[in-house]
Amino acid sequence: MQATVMTATLRGVDALPVEVQADVTSGLPMFGIVGLGDAAVQEAKERVRSAVRAAGLEFPNARVIINLAPAPLRKHGTGFDLPIALAILAATRQIPLSVIEGSTAVGELALDGSVRAVPGMLAHAYAASRSGLDLLGPSAAMSAAAVVGCVRCRVVDHVTTLRRGEIDPQYPCCDITMEADGRPDLADVAGHHAAKRALEIAAAGGHNLLLVGPPGSGKTMLARRLGGILPPLHDDERMTTALVHSVAGIDERPALAGIRPFRAPHHSTSTVGLIGGGTPPRPGEVSLAHNGVLFLDELAEFGPATLQAMRQPMEDGTISLVRADGRVRYPAAFTLIGAMNPCPCGYLGDAEHRCTCSQPMIDRYTARIGGPLLDRIDMRIRVDRIDPGKILRDDCQDEPSAEIAQRVISAIAFAGSRPPTRTLSGARLLEACRPQRAARSTLEALARTVGMSGRAVTRTLRVARTIADLEGHDSVGCDHILEAAGYRMSDVR
Repeated sequence: MQATVMTATLRGVDALPVEVQADVTSGLPMFGIVGLGDAAVQEAKERVRSAVRAAGLEFPNARVIINLAPAPLRKHGTGFDLPIALAILAATRQIPLSVIEGSTAVGELALDGSVRAVPGMLAHAYAASRSGLDLLGPSAAMSAAAVVGCVRCRVVDHVTTLRRGEIDPQYPCCDITMEADGRPDLADVAGHHAAKRALEIAAAGGHNLLLVGPPGSGKTMLARRLGGILPPLHDDERMTTALVHSVAGIDERPALAGIRPFRAPHHSTSTVGLIGGGTPPRPGEVSLAHNGVLFLDELAEFGPATLQAMRQPMEDGTISLVRADGRVRYPAAFTLIGAMNPCPCGYLGDAEHRCTCSQPMIDRYTARIGGPLLDRIDMRIRVDRIDPGKILRDDCQDEPSAEIAQRVISAIAFAGSRPPTRTLSGARLLEACRPQRAARSTLEALARTVGMSGRAVTRTLRVARTIADLEGHDSVGCDHILEAAGYRMSDVR
């Protein structure tokens, strides 16, 4: 007696089709799973056996072999529990074959027979859509199918549901609404007008920003308020961002509601945690911040190797992890916001505290970031401490995030159908900027004076293009170049 159930295994952000083939024959009772399944797949034997019996069905007292095809493809995760159970029950004719025909199944089984969602339900829904199959799984499958659209869903929240025979397919309705209330407002931060201007430019153009200043100067407060001025995700960005979050087992509803991700990992994060990887591979923080912000507080305290691993995704917007069994690719187009002290003691350049660090100590501290990574940061701002009198004033009327966000949205609308500024280079960048003759001469003179690299010139021109967008100018002028270059060449010590 044999039966086959379709399912899928995750590889990157894609769900690759897998056939679960069950063969139940006479012989000594045994239960084996072949086909390169990981430990979680092998443990499915005990979960499936207990769940089937708890639902009042019979687990065959025979030789049961499960083959996961194609055999060379590695399979991982607990999502194989439900398709394995379905294949066994169909092979023993305890459920009609019509239950599994034309569908792809995914779900984890509890010992009492209930079916649970697994990470990557959205990816499984996409795989079902590409294959033209119904998605069979727990109630969470309904939400995933609703997001993808054009996917029918068969809900199985408990194995006892299978005893009724037919499971009517449904077309789920998508209704995802989430408010972005409670986010901190820039009006809470007194002063720091230059830093706020830099945050506005970073939000409008997706530019990387480094905030440098003594302890308690407000660097972290400023960075954490960037989310309040970011434009909402558009439809394509919502889908790609939600897909990454779903694969990582993170709630994807905020991304589907248009809220851009804001990730702030601790400086003890490992390279794998930041970049991605592991066994099985999982997206790292740079991918979880896709289409959003990656905030690295205490930037110089991160491991040098960990920081340098970000250089390639900062340029390409993707992470490509090569393993012995193939390549895994994750999207990683993020805006980097870094915050750090100017020296180990933190008070270099502070007007009220004397720095106790020697020059070699300062050099070693700043060298942890490295020149190549620093060259990829578009803007650097010194954030000094604010006078206590300004903080305690009752009539402080700093600009709220809502007003700044409106200017950011207007700048993006002004850019129109032009590709994102941070992706432009070469002839396309010059075409988008249309720099005036004086602007070209100014940038060339500055580049020669301070020894800018080609990347630095390109990134300075990108920032100038964003500044021009904020001011509603079709071409980049000399003032825009000077402001952009000022952010790049500012002495942050």
